[in-house]
Amino acid sequence: MSTFQQPDPKDRPARLTVGVVGAGRVGPALAASLQLAGHRPVAVSAVSDASVRRAGLLLPDVPVVSTAQVMERADLVLLTVPDDALPGLVEGLAETGAVRPGQLLVHTSGRYGVQVLDPALRAGALPLALHPAMTFTGTPVDVQRLAGCSFGVTARAELRMAAEALVIEMGGEPEWIAEESRPLYHAALALGANHLVTLVAESMDLLRAAGVESPNRMLGPLLGAALDNALRSGDAALTGPVARGDAGTVAAHVAELRKHSPQSVAAYLAMARATADRALAHGLLKPELAEDLLGVLAGGTNPPAGPESPESPKNDGGDR
Repeated sequence: MSTFQQPDPKDRPARLTVGVVGAGRVGPALAASLQLAGHRPVAVSAVSDASVRRAGLLLPDVPVVSTAQVMERADLVLLTVPDDALPGLVEGLAETGAVRPGQLLVHTSGRYGVQVLDPALRAGALPLALHPAMTFTGTPVDVQRLAGCSFGVTARAELRMAAEALVIEMGGEPEWIAEESRPLYHAALALGANHLVTLVAESMDLLRAAGVESPNRMLGPLLGAALDNALRSGDAALTGPVARGDAGTVAAHVAELRKHSPQSVAAYLAMARATADRALAHGLLKPELAEDLLGVLAGGTNPPAGPESPESPKNDGGDR
């Protein structure tokens, strides 16, 4: 079994040499952050013109070489390739003898833990899974965003200190994720971050269609406050027509979306149903108002008028 040993200062006066396999948006940023911590990026592999430019922007003095040369030159290798490509890459590196005993091999996939690196472990590598919970742009701003960023970390017991040290050196905060929990952890992040981009983009498109000249300026303060409230208060921060049980308003939304943006209807209904479920469970949505609302969300657009319907003068609409 391979165990981590701190490098002898006599052998590594410049600390660790760092290589990057896959110059997407993540790898160069992490290498640049490690460089600020005193490590020395020495090689990066890049395939597309965009990745070559990205490497040149974030790692201007680091040569772009083949994957095999990255493995030869680096004590610490960042494997920053798409999730689906990672298992094959690791197997190929191990089979071709590219992995050196004692070499730190770090992947940044949220989906996988360290088991995906088992072929390299058998070749003597020291495997780590360090996933930054951050969205990347491929520009120098990414290095700044790593300050205070949480990393989903999975490591063997003997490598936990090494994993923690690397994350802290990059300005991050380690959050330990069990091997078997990695897919759920990654699904949670995708739901919250990746889908958020889609929701915001859809919202901006609809605002433009409604005649708003600067959707981003309108949404900025609103979404910032909503995010802050949600992070602070969870379900208690739910507001809007679904949480209030305003079935008539929701029906009007659905009717307008069917006319102007039919591709948005399914997403609106799905999110509204999830919101209604959470509002009911939290006691925000009154059960007597939920029936008409759930009827709208099941496909209808005209809830029946009643003593508690939005058309009734007895209904004051509740708190917004």
